[in-house]
Order: sequence, then C-alpha cells, then structure tokens
Amino acid sequence: MSSLVQLLHPGHGRAVALVDGGDTLRLLSASRSAYELVQQALAAGRPLLEMAREQATGPSIPYDEAYSGNEWRILTAFDHPAEPGRCHVTGTGLTHRASADNRNAMHQAQAQETDSMRMYRWGVEGGRPEPGTVGTSPEWFYKGNGTILLGHGAVLDVPDFADDGGEEAEIAGVYVIDGDGMPRRAGMTQGNEFSDHVFEKKNYLYLASSKLRQCAIGPELVMDPDFQAVTGRVRILEGDTVRWEKDIRSGEANMCHSLENMEHHHFKFPLHRRPGDVHVHFFGAGAFSFGEGVRLADGDVMEVAYHGFGRPLRNPVHVVEGEESLVKVGPV
Repeated sequence: MSSLVQLLHPGHGRAVALVDGGDTLRLLSASRSAYELVQQALAAGRPLLEMAREQATGPSIPYDEAYSGNEWRILTAFDHPAEPGRCHVTGTGLTHRASADNRNAMHQAQAQETDSMRMYRWGVEGGRPEPGTVGTSPEWFYKGNGTILLGHGAVLDVPDFADDGGEEAEIAGVYVIDGDGMPRRAGMTQGNEFSDHVFEKKNYLYLASSKLRQCAIGPELVMDPDFQAVTGRVRILEGDTVRWEKDIRSGEANMCHSLENMEHHHFKFPLHRRPGDVHVHFFGAGAFSFGEGVRLADGDVMEVAYHGFGRPLRNPVHVVEGEESLVKVGPV
C-alpha cells in the first residue's frame, strides 16, 4: 500500500511526502499538502496515487527523524489547510461486536435489551445489504471540526470539565467533496477517536457530548488501503512499561456494516456534500482500555498500530488540572 505523510519544518514550512520503502520520505515537488494534491488530481482527472508518484521527485528525508520529531514534525494525516472549520470529523459506532459488548456493559439495565444492543442487532440484520442497495443506518456521531484533529506525537488533552479521556483505536476514511458535490475517498488512516467514557457511562444520552474532544489520525494517509480484514494492536504505555495492550480487528470482515452502507448514510445528507469540504469519518473500535477497567493517567502514551497502515500512531495524554469554570455569555 502507498501512503502520504504531511510535514512541518520550522524553516521550510509545510510539505507532503510519499513514503518510500518504509524508511524514507520523498517530498512532493508541486504540492504542500495532501489536500492540494487531491485538488490537483481532481482538476486533471487523474488518480491520486498516480499524481503522488509523479511528484515524488523532491529531496528525501529519513522517516525516523520526522517520526521522532527531530527538525521535521509530522502533522495530521489530512486536513483542510486554509479553513479547518471545513473539515468535518464524525464517526460511526456499534459497528464491531466488541464495541457493542462494551457499550452494553456500560448501560446494561437488568435483563432488558439495551438500545445499544438493539442498534447493533439492526446492523447485523441489515447493515450489509446487496451492493447498490440501502441498508440499515448505523449509529452516527459528530466529533468536531478540523481544529480538534491532531497528528502523531501531539498531546491529547483531558479538559478540566471532562470526567475522563480514553483511547479508541480505529480506522478512519478521508474524503474530499469534488466540484460537482460528489464524495471522493482520498484514502484511509489509522486514528485515535479519543472520548470521555466515564461521562458517557452516566447515561447513554451523554454520548453526543462525550465525543466532543480532541482526536488524532496518522501518521500516514494510505491511498490504496485494503479494508477487508485489518488486524493490529493497541497499547497504553507508562514510560517503558506496557500498562495495557490488546489485539484489534477492523475492516469489513469484522463489522456488521459494509463500507458502502456506512458511506451512504453519512453522505446522504446534502450538508455533507458541499464542494471543497473535507470529511474524516471514524469507522468504529473493537476494543478500548476503559472497557477493561483501565483509567489513563497524565503522561500515558496511547499507541494505535494497524497492519498495512504505516507506522504506529502515538499520542501522550495530558490531564488538565483545575476545576471547571463557568463560561459566561455576554450581550452583543
């Protein structure tokens, strides 16, 4: 699989590079961002991967240096550089059996079937319709805009008003809406859909606001991903010690909804097909540490690593100290 990495240099500014052999990043000669490259490909009517390979004639830099943050810094795998507010960050939940089990345990009431399990069952029954037909709608949530999207190595904050912060290791689809209002998939990337599970556990109606947190994607945008069956591992690190780890599975073979069905139910809304907009859409998690009783502490590092999606995504946690202060609204 072929992938891009977005970079920032204190002296040279932004750049985008093609991963060359796993150890080298080859800078693109005519694009300073993955978004710009996509727009060039759309204007020329050519495949994104073809354009990337054609432009990969710039200087090369060691991937290790960028990955460690030495001089070059890795940015989020995709963004809307000029207008972050036009990057919509969203997700689909209850797509994996394990996620349904975790949610069900959080909201179980006696022996009754919870809304979470009911929605998961609807996905099992109707989430994989015949190609070209519409299936059951999955759970959908809004996470924020491009201002909350961070890259590899960036610190994810647990705000002072939050009850907690925990990782959700996922794959996300990256899309750009073309001039005719058609969604175009630029690729996929691994991500950490960071959420407040303690707040959500109080009542499932808190799900929406529990999602309004920072998150991370990257380091790489895979332009030609294999999303049939994806395996990997998620870890929580305290220094050199592994606090928690688990094998993870994603991809259509491990989900109750097909990719086509999830994409349809996101882009069926005209609001989500505005030309020039970017969409980063998380496809759901199969495991998270909170479901096994782990509570992240300040300084812990979350690591998401899916096979075939490049180097691991690592992000430290920072717990903001202090009490929540009142946000007052003033008159105009």
